[in-house]
Amino acid sequence: MTIKAILTDIEGTTTDIEFVHRVLFPYAYDHLGDYLRAHAGESAVQTLLEQARMELKDPHADLETLIGAFRHWIEQDLKITPLKSLQGLIWVQGYQQGDFKGHLYEDAHRLLQQWHKQGIALYVFSSGSVKAQQLIFGYSEYGDLRPLFSGYFDTTTGPKREARSYSAIVESIGCSADEVLFLSDIEQELDAARAAGLNTCLVARGEQAATPGHRQVTCFDDISL
Repeated sequence: MTIKAILTDIEGTTTDIEFVHRVLFPYAYDHLGDYLRAHAGESAVQTLLEQARMELKDPHADLETLIGAFRHWIEQDLKITPLKSLQGLIWVQGYQQGDFKGHLYEDAHRLLQQWHKQGIALYVFSSGSVKAQQLIFGYSEYGDLRPLFSGYFDTTTGPKREARSYSAIVESIGCSADEVLFLSDIEQELDAARAAGLNTCLVARGEQAATPGHRQVTCFDDISL
């Protein structure tokens, strides 16, 4: 197996999922009302508000209705693109104000640095928006890690559990599918990636899968290329 590129998930893979659920999501939930009321006139915010109206199938939904919808989507942990975009905008403020730093597992940080030095191209595919991805790595506990990555992909490319999304990513990367390794803690995502021809590895940091359908490791140190 010759790996020229590594595509990695974030939540549960490079980053403790509890950081997302106990820090990032509550922060966005608490601040989204004030943020939208203050920035509703900006073009980027107007665009995501229109996207939210389309999601609700209510073209006349007012701002307070949309604020309630965004909060409901957070409570339900739904992967809705305008929500992810809004969260990214709100998190910019939090990171810039020093309210928190992006969490990264020590082994993930070390191996990402090592692979980058070896000339392996690194990419991210997460359900969080590209902006949110860049914030986690740009304001990480280890400093600005964005120079390590060659590109970022989110749900605007396609659902993470559909093979066509990975085919689109491979085409964008510009190498063969069998030269790409996808890392994730979700087997259904790995199933989709494998259906598109990618190599796969299940990063099971917590409970191990009894009969994993993919190569399984407990940390990045155990990943062989």
